[in-house]
Amino acid sequence: MNTLVGRMRALLPGRADVAAMRREPRRDLLAGLTVAIVALPLALGFGVSSGLGAEAGLATAVVAGAVAALFGGSNLQVSGPTGAMTVVLVPLVARYGPSGVLTVGLMAGVIVIGLALARVGRYMAYIPASVVEGFTLGIALVIGLQQVPPALGVPKPEGERVLEVTWRAVGEFVQHPNWTALGLALGVAALMLGGARWRPTVPFSIVAVIAATVVAQLCHLDEAPPIGALPAGLPAPSLGFVDPSRLGSLIAPAVAVAALAALESLLSAQVADGMTVGEKHDPDRELFGQGLANLAAPLFGGVPATGAIARTAVNVRTGATSRLAALTHAAVLAAIVYTAAPLVSRIPLAALAGVLLATAVRMVEVGSLRAMAKATRSDAVVLVLTAVATLALDLVYAVVIGFVVAGALALRAVAQQARLAETDVTADLPGEHSAEEHALLAEHIVAYRIDGPLFFAAAHRFLLELSDVADVRVVILRMSRVTTVDATGALVLKDVVQKLHRRGIAVLTSGIRPGQRQALDSVGALDLLRLDGREFATTPEAIAAARAHLHGAGVLTPTPAPHPRTAAEEPSR
Repeated sequence: MNTLVGRMRALLPGRADVAAMRREPRRDLLAGLTVAIVALPLALGFGVSSGLGAEAGLATAVVAGAVAALFGGSNLQVSGPTGAMTVVLVPLVARYGPSGVLTVGLMAGVIVIGLALARVGRYMAYIPASVVEGFTLGIALVIGLQQVPPALGVPKPEGERVLEVTWRAVGEFVQHPNWTALGLALGVAALMLGGARWRPTVPFSIVAVIAATVVAQLCHLDEAPPIGALPAGLPAPSLGFVDPSRLGSLIAPAVAVAALAALESLLSAQVADGMTVGEKHDPDRELFGQGLANLAAPLFGGVPATGAIARTAVNVRTGATSRLAALTHAAVLAAIVYTAAPLVSRIPLAALAGVLLATAVRMVEVGSLRAMAKATRSDAVVLVLTAVATLALDLVYAVVIGFVVAGALALRAVAQQARLAETDVTADLPGEHSAEEHALLAEHIVAYRIDGPLFFAAAHRFLLELSDVADVRVVILRMSRVTTVDATGALVLKDVVQKLHRRGIAVLTSGIRPGQRQALDSVGALDLLRLDGREFATTPEAIAAARAHLHGAGVLTPTPAPHPRTAAEEPSR
């Protein structure tokens, strides 16, 4: 209990956080204002794309953004609705409705807090870069495809799979084309992408949305429907959740949402660290903050939230130094909700689709993809497989598949590095020996040096190679360069020793390290060697024992000691 309380205290904000917010408030306030301008169309767009409406996106940006900024583990992270989370939410809305999504958000918040208390955040470093790149590419493709219906100005067709929905939307557009909506969407996307190249510091997303809204209003473009009425302020805390009897069916979606919230938030925090000097986030505290944010957002009708990589990057680039910037971003968005809801509600849906299309394009780092594809064939396979799985299945399955395949390919690469090489024994022979004895020893003793890991992925290859040893009397296994041994490797070694013994071949070992003894001892491999006294610390000792074994078997005859000569027998000089 005391340990749990101690962990909770370590995850809460401290005096250092308050002191950091007081250092350069002007820079943080300006950065927060800039991020809010960038975040507004994104929050609206992701809310609409999720199926819960623009007001859900705004509520998430305000509530989750403030809570995560206050309790999170990164000074520079900006949280809110994201495209990756939208990808997961669309099928949930179709299957369970808004109440199901809000309940899933609460359950996911509890799970993420549990991950923080279990200190799972530190394991984020073990996710391969190829999985992350493939995951990001897949998300970008899904976000782009999700914008096809509003960009074409057609109602969103029924269906959970984005490819199926996109195909139906294109078919509907062919029958009833809406060039106005398509023009607005492409115009907004082009202005954002072109403007970012011309003036990267200008928030062209809000400029493009304002321009599209003005054009739609002045030209009375009824073919470009707006996002609809927004509430004049944040909704009061709501209890519109599913019946407790249905909670069991929501466990799997909640786990998926929690996994995505944890993964994307920690990735975003890592990006923020990489863009600055001296900043390092606390992964467990970041999970704690994101968990609280996902508990709070559904109470106000918001969708599950994560750390937002694009908004976090804007925050860092505009000079943010503390979490005051992210708090300011949330406060500015709240002010917009209360003061400008009627104006915001006139934004055409096609304009928001254009914003998200441009966002999807900007998510794809062509240079990073090219570098990853050229690194190794395994990296390229994992990247493509993760991206395809993201597009065809869902994000959590995609990460799991990518991680498993990357792990399997990594094990294969490690197993291929393991070597079993025959070595010359004559260099380690103790004492002086005649050429005839050297030849006899080389004929009857063979030594193998094992380099690398002796584990399940490589062990059976050793079994095959050692089982094919020629008809010799003694086999010496030099194990000083073995890096690791697992239970499979130990069992294979024991099996090799038993098979060679049955063929009348003595097996001696040298150089077994202390760290390898536990696995070998657990399966009885060491006992098998100890019974005959055939385990040695060094190779010369093992060769001396092998030579003694050959003498005992009559293969080698003892070399007679030279007879000492008397003075009378000494030749005259």
